[in-house]
Amino acid sequence: MAELEAVIKFFFLLFPLMLLHVCCTQRAVSRSVVKFLPGFQRPLPFELETGYVGVDESEDVQLFYYFVKSQGNAKEDPILLWLVGGPGCSALSGLVYEIGPINFEVVEYNGSLPTLVLNPHSWTQVANIIFVDMPAGTGFSYARTTLASVTGDSRQVSQTDQFLRKWLMDHPEFLSNPVYIGGDSYSGITLPAVVQQLSDGNDKDMEPLINLKGYLLGNPVTDRKAENNWDFPFAHGMGLISDELYESLKKSCGREFTIIDPANVECLEHKQSFQELTSNIDFAHVLEPNCVFLSPRPREIFGERRTLDGSSPELEIEPSLPTIGCRSYGYLLSKYWANDHKVQEALNVRKRTKENWQRCNYGLPYSHDIATSIQYHAYLGTKDYRSLIYSGDHDMIVPFLATQAWIRSLNYSIIDDWRAWNLEGQVAGYTRTYSNHMTFATVKASSSSHIFCFTKDSSNSAHGAGHTAPEYRPAECFAMFKRWISHELL
Repeated sequence: MAELEAVIKFFFLLFPLMLLHVCCTQRAVSRSVVKFLPGFQRPLPFELETGYVGVDESEDVQLFYYFVKSQGNAKEDPILLWLVGGPGCSALSGLVYEIGPINFEVVEYNGSLPTLVLNPHSWTQVANIIFVDMPAGTGFSYARTTLASVTGDSRQVSQTDQFLRKWLMDHPEFLSNPVYIGGDSYSGITLPAVVQQLSDGNDKDMEPLINLKGYLLGNPVTDRKAENNWDFPFAHGMGLISDELYESLKKSCGREFTIIDPANVECLEHKQSFQELTSNIDFAHVLEPNCVFLSPRPREIFGERRTLDGSSPELEIEPSLPTIGCRSYGYLLSKYWANDHKVQEALNVRKRTKENWQRCNYGLPYSHDIATSIQYHAYLGTKDYRSLIYSGDHDMIVPFLATQAWIRSLNYSIIDDWRAWNLEGQVAGYTRTYSNHMTFATVKASSSSHIFCFTKDSSNSAHGAGHTAPEYRPAECFAMFKRWISHELL
């Protein structure tokens, strides 16, 4: 009896330690292979993995990701971590609308699950790509506590660093692959800081050592206040405002167009005229129809646009839905698809962690604590990392003029001056390369054979590229990326 009591006593002493061991050794990464996707009528012809990575000290933030292995040579091709902007836009946007191997077939919704088709211009032909829902509250990522859901620029930078290191530790077969960080739009604020933190971690021998080679950004938000000043010259160059109004704006408002001075009545009147003339223009692509956006327009969020009296505009959900023929109609299909329970089961989304999936969640408790990322670009230029900065040439959210301006401010010498780059014998854009291993490129239409119809029967295909350039010009952007990632001239 005494021996039995001793055994029982020992068990009760050991049991808490066993629980602690299980808790502390639980994998920070959970993953599963996806071979079929609802809406795609056959087994996937590419390797797709989904999963979660826990970040922060208690792993109270669970970041959902999609990983597509390269359809070329996965063992040697680069790893590209792709960050979608917003902040708060799902990684699914990058996967199905921009650079991933599948697209939605954009036809009128009839109540059935939207259909998926292959993207012939997927960047996964030459790279392994990780698409991550970030920050918490984005896509299928979630926070376990209210405190963990509070996020911002700096916190997102730290969480991205944690995510990538934990993911690579769980995928040691990719530790030797070259690593690039890529993204567009608002990622221009956080991504350069992420690259710097990864680089600093390597310098401090942080595990695992990341084979970091560079980064790429499309139409990146970089200096949120200064960039709005370029709306006026861009609009003038595109023929949206008259010569007289442009000259009046410059004369009455000075160089800083966006500074609100209530006493400068003449400047305010000219700005009012500008707003009236551009109110029905799609800032994401000035040649496309201005349609319902389904959510607050991103310009109202990260552009920090203000009304003429200096107050912030109210963010309202538009009550109507986009019509077939609008690019945003394609965004509507992702809402129907990603909220389907069979889709979430196929993606291995954890049950009861997401009540309503949104393509872009602009209601996050988010702190914009990085005003400009120029200093990070300047630092990375001293570390010999390669960079590609590209601009869709018809974007007025972040005009190419604004991007060229901050690149010039870095004061690096030009080693390959302004020239056209081509696809199939046609000009696809213009490019320039600097001594800090930075390449700048614009993207436009290059060939009528590659005009991207965003509806099945639409005749209003866009020329030139908009805010998320690969979405508008998939063939040109794939050619650009393939050449750059292969160390070839554009």
